[in-house]
Amino acid sequence: MQHLTPRRLFLTVAATLAVLAAGPTTAQACPPGTAGPSASNTSDTSDTSDTSGTSNIFERADDAWNTVPGEHGRHRLTITVEGTGGAADGTYTLRCAPAGGSHASPGAACERLDQLAADGLDPFKAVPRGTMCTQQYGGPQTARVRGEWQGRHVDSVFSRTDGCEISRWNSLVPVLPSDRV
Repeated sequence: MQHLTPRRLFLTVAATLAVLAAGPTTAQACPPGTAGPSASNTSDTSDTSDTSGTSNIFERADDAWNTVPGEHGRHRLTITVEGTGGAADGTYTLRCAPAGGSHASPGAACERLDQLAADGLDPFKAVPRGTMCTQQYGGPQTARVRGEWQGRHVDSVFSRTDGCEISRWNSLVPVLPSDRV
């Protein structure tokens, strides 16, 4: 079952309202990659319904969502990594939309955060108490991530002390360094 993120819910409502506002229309086949018929490429003028504003509603809805500070794509994080025994140890900043900061791979890290957000997953959520985890040790690495993600404050600690924590860590690679550092 697919979870509805706030963005998907918003766009679903906007699409429904746009369809209802447009009224009845005649379905027309469109070549792949085109948004639909326009006045310049449609020879059938019998359909008098005006759908020219429909795609603009979606663009405005998407633009309105993206202008909210701190929402999808706009992340500001400080990442402190310790215990890797190498160059990955240290404190890094990561900004997204546009990608930047002192992180080694800001573009890839921002892409991963956007992917998690689009999938409706919260990588900063702690493992719930009482969760049964495999008792395997992934190493002494620790990380703390603080800042803003998806418009909310985050302050999470990551480690590789058991299977659940290793999985949490790995879900954030390349935001966090891989275990092959």
